[in-house]
Amino acid sequence: MPEARSAMRVVIAEDSAVIRAGLAEILADRGHEVVAAVGDADALRAAVDEHGPDVAVVDVRMPPGHTDEGLRAAIAIRRGHPGLGILVFSQYVETRYAADLLGMRSGGRPGGVGYLLKDRVANVTEFAGALARVAAGGTALDPEVVTELLGASRHAGALATLTAREHDVLRLMAEGRSNSAIASQLTVSERAVEKQISNIFSKLGLPPSDTDHRRVLAVLAYLES
Repeated sequence: MPEARSAMRVVIAEDSAVIRAGLAEILADRGHEVVAAVGDADALRAAVDEHGPDVAVVDVRMPPGHTDEGLRAAIAIRRGHPGLGILVFSQYVETRYAADLLGMRSGGRPGGVGYLLKDRVANVTEFAGALARVAAGGTALDPEVVTELLGASRHAGALATLTAREHDVLRLMAEGRSNSAIASQLTVSERAVEKQISNIFSKLGLPPSDTDHRRVLAVLAYLES
């Protein structure tokens, strides 16, 4: 799994001035530099072009329509700045464009993206860890986001063949969890987790890998398809 960066240059895009200020304070307290904090998608694109940050925190719903402007801007930015980490967050799961963003490639491979619900931002440690993983080229997916995206997948038939435990393992894999973390969460052995992962990739027609990060990328590639 990619190593987290000790310090990051961050752009924040959030239409609520209170939330913008709160996020900026959280990141500054952890030694990161907030190079810009903006309130709409156009300003986000301009800030990324001007500052070339390591990662952008993007609210999905921003002016003028407050629907999915932030998510669509994130996709456009990702195309123009493929090395930029992007962590989108929202009160709701927007499946229309989310899989497009999560499947986009950085440096020839998917990764460097995340999608959290705003409730997770209240957990400062979890939010900061997720942002660091994304900036370092990893992934950070909210469990509810994973559930919605998997349910919306055109390959739902293949997912239906998974057992309940395999669904649990797949969800935790997509969140970016390691084998040991999955084993701890499910109260099983790491060997049992390895067996479940092997079964998952066999049923989904995805090549197995011994590398945790590559397994997460394979899940994202599956969502993209």
